[in-house]
This record gives sequence, structure tokens and C-alpha cells, in this order.
Amino acid sequence: MKKIILVLVLVSSLGLSANAQQVISSSTNSNPNLGTFENEVKLNFLNLILLGSFELGYERFLSDNHSLDLQLHINDRFGYNSEKNGKKYKTNAVQAAMNFYFGNNPNGRIHVFPLLKLRFGDFEEPASGAISTTDMTAFILGVGAGYKWEVSEHFAFGPYGSVGRNFSESVTDKFSAVEVNAGFSLGYRF
Repeated sequence: MKKIILVLVLVSSLGLSANAQQVISSSTNSNPNLGTFENEVKLNFLNLILLGSFELGYERFLSDNHSLDLQLHINDRFGYNSEKNGKKYKTNAVQAAMNFYFGNNPNGRIHVFPLLKLRFGDFEEPASGAISTTDMTAFILGVGAGYKWEVSEHFAFGPYGSVGRNFSESVTDKFSAVEVNAGFSLGYRF
């Protein structure tokens, strides 16, 4: 519980400090049709369709080249493991990342990001006529990359992927220490 409170305080303080800054958008200002924005709310619709995982994010642009990215993952899963044969993930997560944008294409750019993620909850599966439960509470440190197209005045979308190291012994005993994640997000800028 102390870890969860610490991560929430850290994420909140980063969000408040980012709120005091003035920004443009993730791409250079060379395309006057795209406008200037400081905020983006986004949804990872790929994992929503494939896994039923609801991943909602908020991105606060700190400059033309970097932004703070906060996400809430409801029904979070370890990688792309299925819930077949009575397996059930009862997990959620919060994630914080710093996006660094590269290039000067006015319609979209590559970005890389280090991330911190805190997952909490349980994984259940049938075992010997009973239910075996694994505590999925874990701290995850990782890195990712993606591409984001700015296609209209208020909308941006693009693919991304990440790899993270899980620091929970119970999770690494059951699954793996390394976790891969990917998605395709659609964002609204304001």
C-alpha cells in the first residue's frame, strides 16, 4: 500500500509541475493547420479490442520535443497472455512516462519514452480442483518507442511498443521478468 501511495504522490507532483509550463504540440509549428495544444487525452483502442484492457492516457506537452504521459490501465494483463481455461486477471495499473519527440515532419514524429509502471491485483487460475492465486503487484521499469501522426486540427494517432522489467518475485516465478506491450492510440488534443 505504501508503494501505491508513493507512486500516486510522485505522479501527482509531476503532473502539477507540468501544469505550470506553456507548450505547443508534439510536432514542430511548421504546419499552421494543426494549431497549438498543451494537452491530449488518448485511448489505446488496439488493446481494448484484442484484450478488453481499457488503457486511458493523458499527455501534457512540456515543449515541442517532450511531454509527460500518465496512463490508467483497467483490466491490465501481463503481456498478451489469454484468459482461457478459467484464467482470470484481476489487475489494474498506473503508468508514468516521459515522451521525447524527434524529427521535424509537420504531420508526425517518432518518439521514445522511459516508463515507470505500478501494477496491482491478482491472477487466478484453476489448479488441482481449486483456484490458485498469484499476487501481481509489481513495480515495472521500461522503455518504449512509437510514431504519432497529427492528422487534423485536434486528433493524433499512432502505434507504439515497449519492453519492461518486472521487479516482483511472485510474478517472475509465474510468468517472466521481461514484459512486452504494444498498442495503437487515438488522441484528442485541446
